[in-house]
Amino acid sequence: MTISFSASKQKAQPETAALFVSDLHLQAAMPRTTEAFFKFLQTEATKTRQLYLLGDIFEAWAGDDDINDPYNSLVVDQLKNISQRGVDVFWIAGNRDFLVGEQFAKTCNITLLPDPFVTTIADRLLVLTHGDAYCTEDAAYMQFRAQVRDAEWQKNFLALPLTQRKAIIENLRAGSRAAQREKSYEIMDVNHDAITALFEQTATATMIHGHTHRPARHEDGKARVRYVLSDWDLDGSAARGDWLALDANGIIRRYDLNGIEIGS
Repeated sequence: MTISFSASKQKAQPETAALFVSDLHLQAAMPRTTEAFFKFLQTEATKTRQLYLLGDIFEAWAGDDDINDPYNSLVVDQLKNISQRGVDVFWIAGNRDFLVGEQFAKTCNITLLPDPFVTTIADRLLVLTHGDAYCTEDAAYMQFRAQVRDAEWQKNFLALPLTQRKAIIENLRAGSRAAQREKSYEIMDVNHDAITALFEQTATATMIHGHTHRPARHEDGKARVRYVLSDWDLDGSAARGDWLALDANGIIRRYDLNGIEIGS
């Protein structure tokens, strides 16, 4: 596994140094969730220097040639606007939107990051990841992930017509939903040993990830802490979603979608 490190620390930081969100699963069928994200970008994100999008921002992404889809264009415009306001936007691919590429990044003026990624913000060393690479007990998913993250597989897939790619993705999504109903809670969570190994490989003591949709703050008894982000859903029966904010003093706080602090 390749682990990338940022080159330098930030010197001067605003009150909010960085915000972190993941698992919005944006799609036209979720207008309230989409509206909430746009509001977040227009309000909360304008108060920070850095915004980290940690995967599955889109429910599905068939390739950058779908960037002009009417719905996708709305999201692109919002990301471009926040970048133009001076916020550095960083993107880590999730298991739903791993085909986001350089054209998308250039259009939105965002930076694509490898997974995992190590950086220092407000003098706090962090390792950031989407999280799916550490669900190692789910052997079927890990095999699938290795296949679709292969560069040759992606090249061949992106060579297919866009309509065909979208149809394939929809079938894969349906199959994933069916498979999840047969899997245990533990199998679909990150593996403790895999997480411990990542902490040790990166020499970090703070991790932030998404993917599991199980918001929490975990301590391992070795002065290491792992923050898990929630998914966003304001179109279902029970609204949920959050973000993490890291301030200039290196303190991490969690907020709900109303901007109310709900702990860390």
